[in-house]
Amino acid sequence: MTVSPEKKGVCDLSIIIVNYNGWPYLRECLESLSREGRNKDWEVLVVDNGSEDGSEELVRRQFPGIRFFSLGKNIGFSRANNRGIKECRGDFILFLNPDTRVRTGSMDKLLDYLQQNPRVGAVGPALIGDKGRIQVSFGRKVHFFREFFQKVFLNIYYAFFLRYYKKQRVVGWLSGACLLTRKTVLERTGGFDPVFFLYFEDIDLCYRITGAGYNLFYLPEAEVFHQGGGITSGRERESRFVYRKSQLYFYKKHNSVLSQTLLRLFLRLHFMLLHIFGKLRGREGSRDYDSFLSLLKREPASAKEGNKDG
Repeated sequence: MTVSPEKKGVCDLSIIIVNYNGWPYLRECLESLSREGRNKDWEVLVVDNGSEDGSEELVRRQFPGIRFFSLGKNIGFSRANNRGIKECRGDFILFLNPDTRVRTGSMDKLLDYLQQNPRVGAVGPALIGDKGRIQVSFGRKVHFFREFFQKVFLNIYYAFFLRYYKKQRVVGWLSGACLLTRKTVLERTGGFDPVFFLYFEDIDLCYRITGAGYNLFYLPEAEVFHQGGGITSGRERESRFVYRKSQLYFYKKHNSVLSQTLLRLFLRLHFMLLHIFGKLRGREGSRDYDSFLSLLKREPASAKEGNKDG
């Protein structure tokens, strides 16, 4: 399946998996890739953000053909992917979460579609969660009203609708849990914005791909199982904080002043209610409340800073 570290030149597909203490999920993901990629000109790169759970030993012992890069510390999803991009030999690059398992033929379907449609910049599969539920892995432009509407109404609708209505479609963004693009597109758009530590970096990249004149396609005939939240489980508070930080930066980078203002007002009310309910339930919430409010008081990272090399 893989290209040996000594081989020069290019291969058909490079698969980048950014890992951080995801040992149980990573093993299943790599096993599925090994089955699917047998006798194919693919390479797999695991970029590890300083895991301490034996991930490196797992890869080196059970998957010796996979290229493993240990970064020594957690530098975030965006910067780790950018590190992987620099090492890729493939003409096409797949970003894949470690808490996924690819299904038979799905990678071929994604790759064939990109090869046959040069104006398509990236494609994404249907992400299948527990009990066969279809996850919402694509969308249109993200702003306050649409995001609110999608989380309150559309996610429920899509959970039912997408199970029965399997049709290719042009979309505004695709989930980075499984995202296939071209190396030339990444060279043109600059890869991931390293200001995003985690969350929203995939939507930001998709925006820049469409801004460069390419289309994005959702291909439901390709299916990938996605645990969803598996890697961040046990770190819910930290994940919520990082999510909101990335959300504020994304809104500053891509949205109007009105959307930014509405988001900040919503988050202030949201944090306050969480604090009150936590107190009523006997939980200590003042530290969390102060930390979250600090996000609203300080200026988000600048879009200019986001252009720095990751």
